[in-house]
Amino acid sequence: MVVVGAGIAGVACAGELVRAGIPVQVRERGRVAGGRMASRRFDGRPADIGAAYFTVSDPAFAEVVERWRAAGLVREWAGTFVAYGPDGRREVPGPTRWSAPRGLRSLVEDLARDLPVTMDRLVLGVEPGPLVDGQPCAAAVLAMPGPQAALLLDPALAEATHAVQAQRWTPALAVVLRFPERRWADFRGAFVNEHPVLALVCDDGDRRGDGAPVLVAHTTPEFAAGHLAQPSAAGPAVERAVRELLALPEPAAEVYVHRWTYAKPTDGPAGTHHLDADRIGLAGDAFGKPRVQTAWLSGHHLARALIRTLT
Repeated sequence: MVVVGAGIAGVACAGELVRAGIPVQVRERGRVAGGRMASRRFDGRPADIGAAYFTVSDPAFAEVVERWRAAGLVREWAGTFVAYGPDGRREVPGPTRWSAPRGLRSLVEDLARDLPVTMDRLVLGVEPGPLVDGQPCAAAVLAMPGPQAALLLDPALAEATHAVQAQRWTPALAVVLRFPERRWADFRGAFVNEHPVLALVCDDGDRRGDGAPVLVAHTTPEFAAGHLAQPSAAGPAVERAVRELLALPEPAAEVYVHRWTYAKPTDGPAGTHHLDADRIGLAGDAFGKPRVQTAWLSGHHLARALIRTLT
């Protein structure tokens, strides 16, 4: 078995297969596991630049989260955000939002800890057989956004190709803003509605629990689409928009921009995963609402289907 992609869907799938006694190789093109649950360190401190938080409603995922909580890897963060829009500022109650003191990437690394993951391993092609880079395997799982999976799939793998082509994705920029000191209060996270630049702003110091003067802003798809070629050039506009939104008097001491070409799925095939007669599996949050829980469940359910197929 080969799993391509060490985001949460890929490692959830691989972990379930390993527990069932099925040999697995996980290949990840990046230097670290995590996928879109990414964190980046600034002076040794992590800031989440991918998913902002996660919520829990599924019992199976809740068991995993409880283990993380007992190990000190996660904590309950916020139930209420604020929303800014044309009608002003208002509070928006919602489900409990969970965060990770060491960054959300640490949760994927925890799931991958005992798995055979090869980093910096770029996969170039998946062909009928299945073959992954020319090597035969019992099955191949592509745990990544559909447009990226499409680049790997031989067109002869018609079912998988059709499934990834059914996915639609939008971009975003995540912008980390480090300020000299905290100048905001009564604020954890904010949804920003009908804004030309901003979609979400999170207090990363509150999210992390260390009170650091760090905000992370996520842009609208439309703004991001105009800055994919040179994302760093968008930094000043995002910083200005955040300062205007929160009435901050001082400029940020540091601005970092991360580009997500495929940030959020907006449409995809039905079901929790894809597995076809060619033994090609697809997993990720395109199979449902764009949530961390959706991605974990997708990998988990795909693994169960593979276990039935392979054993």
